[in-house]
Amino acid sequence: MKTLRVELGDRGYPIFIGQGLMGQAELVKSYVKGRQVLIVTNTVVAPLYLSACEAAFAEFDVKSVILPDGEVYKTLETLNLIFDELIGQRFDRSCTLIALGGGVTGDMTGFAAACFQRGVKFIQMPTTLLSQVDSSVGGKTGVNHPLGKNMIGAFHQPECVVIDTETLNTLEDRQLSAGLAEVIKYGLIQDIEFFEWLEKNIERLMNRDPEALSYAIERSCQDKAEIVAKDEKEAGLRALFNLGHTFGHAIESGMGYGNWLHGEGVSAGTMQAMYLSKLLGHLSEGDVTRVQSLFERVNLPVKPPTVAEMNNQAFLDLMAGDKKVQAGTIRLVLLKSIGQAYVTGDYPGHFLEKTLTEWR
Repeated sequence: MKTLRVELGDRGYPIFIGQGLMGQAELVKSYVKGRQVLIVTNTVVAPLYLSACEAAFAEFDVKSVILPDGEVYKTLETLNLIFDELIGQRFDRSCTLIALGGGVTGDMTGFAAACFQRGVKFIQMPTTLLSQVDSSVGGKTGVNHPLGKNMIGAFHQPECVVIDTETLNTLEDRQLSAGLAEVIKYGLIQDIEFFEWLEKNIERLMNRDPEALSYAIERSCQDKAEIVAKDEKEAGLRALFNLGHTFGHAIESGMGYGNWLHGEGVSAGTMQAMYLSKLLGHLSEGDVTRVQSLFERVNLPVKPPTVAEMNNQAFLDLMAGDKKVQAGTIRLVLLKSIGQAYVTGDYPGHFLEKTLTEWR
């Protein structure tokens, strides 16, 4: 088992990474302060891992709630299912919520924990690659709105993150690829050595080599933990994690939540950011091709929906509603080079239009 730490003073917490951690009661029980535990999971994960998770917390008063699966259910309406259970079962403010599932489950459980009785504790137990390397770390929680992704939420840090890499054995191939989009992102924004490692080892990850997966998860979490420790509330540096996300969130919203997985939107959106970075003179054609090749090797889309599916104005309208917009300016994460990202709203508007038109 590897242990990392997100350094946030009194609110800092460990990230445990290893095989077979789901049922290790000794690992997690010290992070539960009260007697009441609510496990939040979904219809896909529950048959696989709920019983093992319940066993890990057997000495507590454990209840569970099973949510419908999918990004389309990441809504305030679904969030109320968690509140119904908490209030109906008379949970008090010393309770702990357990997020057992992927990014949707983790985001909603964390948001419920942030809101219930104005804030209770929660633990992340992510079961998808995307949630293990990204959404479970850093305290971003929330739900979607029909007009924008993750527009309703709060920063609420977990007590700990328990990453059982064995859960990846049951992950669908498409979900594994979607998670690798976020892994590749870390190499692109600040870790050229990791990007080069990915180029050499991407087939091992696709083949679910345990050693390679463990290393990729650890490296990704370490990169994220370092930046979160410096910029918890995304005042500046942390925004680099949004590489490809402004484009990608527009794709997810515009095509209907769940039709494009988050990682698929990030992959196509990152390539749009690559193309715009090339137009600005930062990247060469070879750089763009190099990144495109890596995404294609993990079966991810490198082009957004066609103009017929989503025209430029629809794209721009959705991007203009993104959380990173400031004073009406769409701020984007772009690359100066592979491994060096920056955030800017200072780019020629016609270059953005050119990107939306030409990179299709």
